[in-house]
Amino acid sequence: MEESHGEITQLLVEINNGSRDAEARLMPLVYDELRRLAAHYVRGEQPGNSLQATALVHEVYLRLVDWRNVNLKCRGHLFGVAAQMMRRILVDHARAKFAAKRGGSRQQISLDDALVYSEQPSEEILAVDEALTRLAEWDPDQARIVELMFFGGLTADETAQVVNTSVSKVKRDWNMAKAWLYKELNR
Repeated sequence: MEESHGEITQLLVEINNGSRDAEARLMPLVYDELRRLAAHYVRGEQPGNSLQATALVHEVYLRLVDWRNVNLKCRGHLFGVAAQMMRRILVDHARAKFAAKRGGSRQQISLDDALVYSEQPSEEILAVDEALTRLAEWDPDQARIVELMFFGGLTADETAQVVNTSVSKVKRDWNMAKAWLYKELNR
């Protein structure tokens, strides 16, 4: 696995240098992991919803296709950006569904349960997004760490590399952010 991490990073360097061949070689290396992340996100959606994991991965790929505007540096950065894009796509999708219903009551949820299972996942995705947006206003670093670790599935080591800080700071911020979000989501 460590070998593929290095290969992904090397391909990203080649892509940043304009290699079309590297673009074609990258997607098969990251597709399964992106699919796993997408499946995690849409797992709580009701059966038959219009947004499936494969469609979410393809939407992220379409947004990443213009590599010249993204300039990804390493595997962790790639998955962090992809996770952020997935979150935005899901939030946009949830807002559209929620707007169509024009309201409804919101339930209290925990961060860990927010995207795993629910009867009304669109509302929960919106609640998590709103709480994460408030966290970003209070502490942008902690919000970024939540995006990378919770949404992106990155380890503390990978997250530290992406945000250019120490692993101990990432772990400390992760614990503080989880406590803050738990309090916000259970108001």
